[in-house]
Amino acid sequence: MKQHDLPAEVALSDHQLMALWAADCAEQVLPLFEGPYPRDRRPRQAIAAARAWVRGELGVSAARDAAFAAHAAARLASSPEAVASARAAAHAAATVHVAGHAPHAARYALKACANEPGRDAESAWQRLRLPVHLRDVIRPA
Repeated sequence: MKQHDLPAEVALSDHQLMALWAADCAEQVLPLFEGPYPRDRRPRQAIAAARAWVRGELGVSAARDAAFAAHAAARLASSPEAVASARAAAHAAATVHVAGHAPHAARYALKACANEPGRDAESAWQRLRLPVHLRDVIRPA
């Protein structure tokens, strides 16, 4: 069972589904931050905060704090890929507070891998990972 998987009988709201999707998008590019900054756990903690909120283990304020911390990590990063990766994680956590942050997480994830050969595959993965009924609501890049 993945870290964010819940029992089948648990019905998730669209807001929760968007938070999980944003966390998944951010996690895909997390190595682009953690490679150069292996000791800075703030982006990883932001992703974990979004998932913990979905599971009912964390409140909105704590998730917002994690989002702010990941943005602070982004400000200290030097490469555009690491900055975008940290920002993707920050927006994943911020989705807890405002669902409209979810597409920003996806866009920053794509920005993080802009110079990677698999960018088109990443974009397709994001769209397929998004629940079908949300695909017309959220339009990833």
